[in-house]
Amino acid sequence: MIVYFPNKIMYYPTMPPQKMDKVLVLLNCFPSLHVPHHLPSSPPISSTSPSPPSPTRRALSLSIISLSTALFSIPTFSCPAASSATSITDFLDLPNSGGVKALDLRIGSGPVPDEGDQVAIHYYGRLAAKQGWRFDSTYDHKDSAGEPVPFVFTLGSGKVIAGIETAVRSMKVGGVRRVIIPPSQGYQNTTQEPLPPNFFDRQRLFTTIFNPTRLANGEGSTLGTLIFDIELVSLRNQ
Repeated sequence: MIVYFPNKIMYYPTMPPQKMDKVLVLLNCFPSLHVPHHLPSSPPISSTSPSPPSPTRRALSLSIISLSTALFSIPTFSCPAASSATSITDFLDLPNSGGVKALDLRIGSGPVPDEGDQVAIHYYGRLAAKQGWRFDSTYDHKDSAGEPVPFVFTLGSGKVIAGIETAVRSMKVGGVRRVIIPPSQGYQNTTQEPLPPNFFDRQRLFTTIFNPTRLANGEGSTLGTLIFDIELVSLRNQ
């Protein structure tokens, strides 16, 4: 059995740029933004043991059960590469995007937004420089009824990082797209949206991207690389 550990997918900012493509191949095992499910919290335990286990065997059994519980309590998600290998060549360079790469996880059936439309998206946002740390998710933003609240913005307003606007422009409503956003198309300042609502998440995000010491060491080309899973929920023509 293969168990994917999204939090163990490593990306080292000090890695030479030519090695980056090999690292990005592992992004296929980041959890997708839809169809989450949970495995059982623990394996079944037999009640027909012929004799009580020895202390050594009991300790070992408890260790195995504890490990199994830890593994199976981790939420798992659909992974586009679970049944077939995915390479960096499956990501397409979006035209006139400044280097944004995209992989469609689900093709939508609705309309494509136009400049000036108000669009609503759900997303998972991750920072490559911190081993795929998820710094924000709209599914964590709940309304009074406990329903997740999508992120709404006007396409072309310039308030949102360029990589997200570029990705959404060629999506259809209902589609899900994974995008790799280079620093030049990501956060250029601390006011660009989307912003994590949690103060400490914002601090951690921006102290990593704009770390003066690491920028001085020439790591600026990798510090701000972002990975977003985006679902285009709806649009409204303006």
